[in-house]
Amino acid sequence: MRIRTAAAATTAIAGALATLTAVPAHAAEYSSALKVRGVQYDAPGPDSNKCSTGNTRHEYLTIKNYSSTKTVNLKGYVVKDATGNRFVFKSNHYLEPRDYVKLRGGNGTDSDKNNVVYRNNCNFIWNNDKDTIYLVKPTGSRADVHAYTKRGSDRDGDGYISFHK
Repeated sequence: MRIRTAAAATTAIAGALATLTAVPAHAAEYSSALKVRGVQYDAPGPDSNKCSTGNTRHEYLTIKNYSSTKTVNLKGYVVKDATGNRFVFKSNHYLEPRDYVKLRGGNGTDSDKNNVVYRNNCNFIWNNDKDTIYLVKPTGSRADVHAYTKRGSDRDGDGYISFHK
């Protein structure tokens, strides 16, 4: 009797472990202080990637340092999408604990004071229907990943999705 009980318990534990390890990659929680707080994936108004009059600067990704003690330098971090569009933070940009930065499309002047970095590219990076956002550490390991769909993730339809508070 004890052998069957132990065997049943072992089987139940193994099943539970298999269930826990079967979490899809996009739902994994990474042990990084930096996380994607949210994304304005669909800039307000009709999409126009003209540098002088377009609205790519209104498409942005907010990256936040969720550490309460550690300052993080964004230099070398990569933001990319499912099809390989990418942005590399080439300059030092320090995020103090609980601070954030908005990575905007279009052209502009990076500013620590205003918490903004521009991609200096007038093409849209995020798809309006669905995409996957990857935040990758300089080492190549993932800091954060989020997949979204307009229909399933954007409940109010305003083009903005919040991932972490």
